[in-house]
Amino acid sequence: MSKEVKSDLYKAAGVDIDLATELLSRAKKDLASTRRPEMLSPIGGFGGLFSAKFANYQDPVLVSSIDGVGTKLMIAMMMEKYDTVGCDIVNHCINDISVQGAEPIYFLDYIGIGKLRSPLYEQVLSGIAKACREANCAVLGGETAEMPGMYGNDFDLVGVITGVVERSRIIDGTKIAPGHVAIGIASNGPHTNGFSLARKILFGDGKLTVHTYLDELGETVGEALLHPHVCYYPAIREAMQQQIALDGIAHITGGGLYDNVPRILPENVDVIFRSDAMPVLPIFKLMCEMGKVEKSEAYRVFNMGIGMVWFVPENTKEKAMEIIRQAGYKCDVIGEVVPGTRKVEVL
Repeated sequence: MSKEVKSDLYKAAGVDIDLATELLSRAKKDLASTRRPEMLSPIGGFGGLFSAKFANYQDPVLVSSIDGVGTKLMIAMMMEKYDTVGCDIVNHCINDISVQGAEPIYFLDYIGIGKLRSPLYEQVLSGIAKACREANCAVLGGETAEMPGMYGNDFDLVGVITGVVERSRIIDGTKIAPGHVAIGIASNGPHTNGFSLARKILFGDGKLTVHTYLDELGETVGEALLHPHVCYYPAIREAMQQQIALDGIAHITGGGLYDNVPRILPENVDVIFRSDAMPVLPIFKLMCEMGKVEKSEAYRVFNMGIGMVWFVPENTKEKAMEIIRQAGYKCDVIGEVVPGTRKVEVL
């Protein structure tokens, strides 16, 4: 049996090992609720073990992605509310692999922080567990690094996800052709991108605070900015189960429509979007007016109310939109595919 060992000098230097152990123990039950049958070890080992036997797949392909929450974390710190950013990192990562048709299977997190503290730590992990549980994605492990000389009072949050897709069902955009329609699925705010400009406009130019209530928002500025990134995987999963021709999907993150859509387009097509096809959310209207943001830049920095775009043949658009709406999302046809050279235009 190990005897109790104190780390007073390390604690005096800014790293509290005992606190880290205590806070993690509080969160372990929540994290354990995300367990899948393929998990072979509990959280806490040097490496997470996950069985590679995928019973429902004939030719499984693993799909992985890594991302961070970015400076949205600064809004969370201003609001002293941290559960939504845990959801953010999971849902962003799930969307990034689900656009290729992948089922999320396990997730790992990294928290780098200047000073470990409660309830920040438990709230972040609770948000991660909640989002993973809703997507049937296991939290396989993670890392918390307390680095007082690196982060000061700030922290960073990064996620790594792995999913699996049948090779024959990979969605890669190669089938997108002139005549396809673009279906936009609504976001609920900036998601996890554009926050450096948002902070400059709202807190710099506009002299607002996160606690400023605005009638046009129907909530405070901080609440409008902290809406958690929407996870669109349930709609994709249902569309694939119903054999809908999902020929291409773009997750609208940093770069907006202009940069994300061309990533999946064949060389011989363009996409023309209509900016009036779906309503622009009040938070984006506010920032564009207050910051005098040109339309072209707005649609490159922000998602402007469109979190994901599906490309489907024209004759399947009604069925695709029915599936999206039944899954609980707002959507509409927002554009069309035409002959071109892999460019995007927003009218």
